[in-house]
Amino acid sequence: MTEAQNRKPREASSRLDLRRPTRWSRPEGLPNPDPRPGWKHRWIRVTMMGSSDPKNISSSFREGYEPVKAEEYPEMMMHATEEGRFKGGIEIGGLLLCRIPEEFLVDRAKYYEDQNRANMESVDNNYMKDDHPSMKKFSEKQTKVTFGTGY
Repeated sequence: MTEAQNRKPREASSRLDLRRPTRWSRPEGLPNPDPRPGWKHRWIRVTMMGSSDPKNISSSFREGYEPVKAEEYPEMMMHATEEGRFKGGIEIGGLLLCRIPEEFLVDRAKYYEDQNRANMESVDNNYMKDDHPSMKKFSEKQTKVTFGTGY
């Protein structure tokens, strides 16, 4: 005699449960932490081809980036570094997760915008300094808006 087998009825299970996703999507290269108000995150290169990259690390830290601590980001705890210079940080493949206050990024954008504006003014001034009344140089910096049919 055989014992009764404890099986689910065939109707209770379906192949739909075992189906793979029907659309392909690109796998994310690096995980993103959950957003934190007031902070922006970025992966900073700390090693390249097995060698430390102190120049990149130093310039990023001077700019205002700071390493993220894994204990503050429980969703990223599986990537925590247990040894080395950035112990307790989040590192994947030579990249260290860092954060910077959003106001630093606003200040940086304004700084580069001002630098760009000053450079453009310098180029324009240098170009137009040789302007002669009998032979005007053409500069497309001015626009004119008109309304109507244009006839």
